[in-house]
Amino acid sequence: MITKIVSKNFDIPDSHKLEVAKANGRYSSIQKLFSMSPDDVTAEVVASGLRGKGGGGAPCGPKWQLMPPVDERPRYLIVNGDESEPGTFKDRQIFQYDPHLLIEGIICSCYAISANHAYIYIRGEYEFFSDRVQDAINEAYEAGIIGDKVMGYDFKLDITVHRGAGAYICGEKSALIESLEGKRGHPRLKPHGKECEWFFDNPATVNNVETIASVPNIVENGAQGYTKYGTEKSPGTMLFAISGPVNNPGVYEMAYGNKMIDFLNILGGGMIKGKKLKAIIPGGSSCPILTANEVEKAVLDYESMWDIGSTLGTGGMIVIDEDTSMVDVAKNLIEFYHHESCGQCTPCREGCGWIDTILEKILKGLGSSEDLKTILDVTNTMNGKTICVFAPAVKDIIESIVKKFPHEFESYFKN
Repeated sequence: MITKIVSKNFDIPDSHKLEVAKANGRYSSIQKLFSMSPDDVTAEVVASGLRGKGGGGAPCGPKWQLMPPVDERPRYLIVNGDESEPGTFKDRQIFQYDPHLLIEGIICSCYAISANHAYIYIRGEYEFFSDRVQDAINEAYEAGIIGDKVMGYDFKLDITVHRGAGAYICGEKSALIESLEGKRGHPRLKPHGKECEWFFDNPATVNNVETIASVPNIVENGAQGYTKYGTEKSPGTMLFAISGPVNNPGVYEMAYGNKMIDFLNILGGGMIKGKKLKAIIPGGSSCPILTANEVEKAVLDYESMWDIGSTLGTGGMIVIDEDTSMVDVAKNLIEFYHHESCGQCTPCREGCGWIDTILEKILKGLGSSEDLKTILDVTNTMNGKTICVFAPAVKDIIESIVKKFPHEFESYFKN
């Protein structure tokens, strides 16, 4: 089941160091990269079907094509490493074990979009990981891999690491840019049409860490080398994470299209101590929950997950066993979202707090069936009526828990 593209060097001792990284294939794509034009690189990524691996799954190449024609303005690549979604811990594997793969991916991506400066925005709590990435960047500067001439080629590239301040909302790309500009991390209103992002009014592209780390393989082996894995609409691989009461929690790279139940039982090692599976939140805590029966049918690619009523998200699966109260799960999650809402939009700010209060009431044995109706009414109000997708994501997970496990809430009602 394991297919290693991004994680190929993870198990090699000292793989984060430049000497070891180069001995194991890092920067081998650069010579071919500079034999191509920027448009050719972009076309190859478009043909590969590479999809964003930060949650949304939008195609990467077409996003690069939104950059305007090159003019006198500076252009930027912004790498989103603000991995704050509960249940998600894949990007930090790249930071820790193969930061030079990320740097190689940044070189390829910046060349394709004609950007000469890249920012890596890393979650504030990831001090160890940001230090490791910075050490790799320092090695790359000293070796002439980046700087005024990338590996001797006539292309200038600087890379800057920027640590966030611990705000979950800054994982949203426009809030991330606001934070990077030194402002409060509030999501921006979206334009009516498709366009690139804007960093200090200059064109910019934002991509997830794993997405960028997937680019060197495509440059070196071509689109066909990538599309031989996965499915027609979800080609390639992804770093899937699994946590909870399983025997082998961790991160495993697989091609899209594998069955979720096989991932749980084979790579995850099955449930610990013979416990029964109750549910899985499939792609980080904001994806609609799947019951044990739905897990049996679920396939790990974007289209299949949409068809079953959930999303693949970041591929971070949170496993829930038979002994865990779904009311406790909902309360745990809403406390997080209530705390992390930026407060800019009323439906989100008030909705998260309202649901949190109602679930507290239910857990104290003071709830009624009317409270469940109120929760569903509030989630409906939160959906599609805010600037960013924070509130709709909260709606997805809370509504799915209430609708699929109503009996667990009712067991707390006195009457």
